[in-house]
Amino acid sequence: MEIEIYADVACPWCYIGKRRLEQALESYDGEVTVRYRPFQLDPSPVPTPQPLVAGLAAKFGGQERVEQMFAHVTEVAADAGLRLDFDRAVAANTFDAHRLVWYATRQGLAAETVDALYRAHFTDGVDVGSRAALARLAAGAGLDEAEVRAFLDSGEGSSEVAAELAAARELGVTSVPTFVLAGKYAVTGAQEPQTLLAALAEVGQREASTS
Repeated sequence: MEIEIYADVACPWCYIGKRRLEQALESYDGEVTVRYRPFQLDPSPVPTPQPLVAGLAAKFGGQERVEQMFAHVTEVAADAGLRLDFDRAVAANTFDAHRLVWYATRQGLAAETVDALYRAHFTDGVDVGSRAALARLAAGAGLDEAEVRAFLDSGEGSSEVAAELAAARELGVTSVPTFVLAGKYAVTGAQEPQTLLAALAEVGQREASTS
């Protein structure tokens, strides 16, 4: 079964959703292939890096409101074994990060790269809109830093990622994470592992009955 994950590396619930899917797959005995599909919560350019909390305060009713939101998601993430540090997080446009995932997919290192991106953004305070920073963290995921930097500077993959972003809109993906199972069945949100496991089992049975 193919599982497509529509997500943004600047989305904490996507980070949690990825981990919960991995936990579900530990108990699933069917064969799966995971594909990472791009989505941008905010495609606006970010000319200069700025603290994420300050940037969101204007959008969501002030810093106190944002801190309350972050406290909740941080607690949920901790239950999934993830550490989020929003005080260090830097606002960034994630288009180049999605290009990096596109590149890593072709090198067989997509999952490792996606994990590195989430950890860099949410835990280590790395500006994932910086090509230099992306190249460095890619090296930690098993890719060649110089080759990644050359790729990012070349513009390669831009049209492909833009096409995938457009395809997500055409499919009606409006919130992330969205998991598409077997190309037909959508599960939205960072569902609990048990919920995802049940969905996998049901779709697996449906696909087996029609094959």
